[in-house]
Amino acid sequence: MGSSFTLTLANIFMWKWQKEFVRRQDMTGEYYGRYIDDVFMKWNKSENVLKQILENANTWHPNIKLEYKISKSLPFLDILLTNINGTLSTSVYHKPAAEPYVVPFISDHPRHVFDNIVQTSLRRAIKYA
Repeated sequence: MGSSFTLTLANIFMWKWQKEFVRRQDMTGEYYGRYIDDVFMKWNKSENVLKQILENANTWHPNIKLEYKISKSLPFLDILLTNINGTLSTSVYHKPAAEPYVVPFISDHPRHVFDNIVQTSLRRAIKYA
């Protein structure tokens, strides 16, 4: 995201999009989740129907295009979601561009930074367990 106003615009557009789309999802009992401009959804109907809906949404504004990926296994935020014979499985996902949690001990970072890295890593492990 660029400027601070970009987040507001993304939320407005996604609200409009999800208002129509979530109504359809609710009628069929499918799952839909969103964090800012990242969306995850479960779909049990035809893949072609889903593609038509998504392509139709891409016509709503000339400067906003939704990118989508349809697969049995997808990353969503920090989670890798996988459909294994109809059962949704989760595991921790590390983005390729993500910085490692380890700060070289010889760096000039204050000591509390090293403690925070360990605490945050442990909290994250417990949260995902």
